[in-house]
Amino acid sequence: MGKRLMVVDDSPVLELEMRCLLEDSGFEIVACCQNGEEAIAQYDKVHPDVVTMDIVMSGIDGLETAQVILEDHPEANIVMVSSLVCDGSMNEADAIGAKAFVCKPFERNNLITALEKAVG
Repeated sequence: MGKRLMVVDDSPVLELEMRCLLEDSGFEIVACCQNGEEAIAQYDKVHPDVVTMDIVMSGIDGLETAQVILEDHPEANIVMVSSLVCDGSMNEADAIGAKAFVCKPFERNNLITALEKAVG
């Protein structure tokens, strides 16, 4: 069994894309959440090894969601995923404790490298 991955993104297309990209990678998607509130609720139920977290979502954004999860679970491995790289998001993600940052659109190697970095 591979590393357990929880995907947090409001795009159902991204979930399908990640399933394809992660095939035979050693990472298994065990939960998909479409917003921050759902991610916070699911984290305790799923206990993932790593989380990919979109930044721009309705309701609680990904940075705030990551911060809440990390406050309750400082051992959480969170990889921020976003197309926003010029607005300080990378610095903010780093400051709250995200382990890696992947820019959309991403390629298989970039995604897997970030996930592996996060789980150490």
